[in-house]
Amino acid sequence: MPKHLKKADLPTKTCATCGRPFTWRKKWAKVWDEVRYCSDRCRGERKRD
Repeated sequence: MPKHLKKADLPTKTCATCGRPFTWRKKWAKVWDEVRYCSDRCRGERKRD
């Protein structure tokens, strides 16, 4: 990712559990293609179903 992007310019995805949009985070830079959930809570909820 290029440096100094505005938050509005970052890529977004929709959470597989709650359906809310979430934006790219630096800690997801190497695994962005694999990210499916917006939070640990949503990831945990998905496993229970």
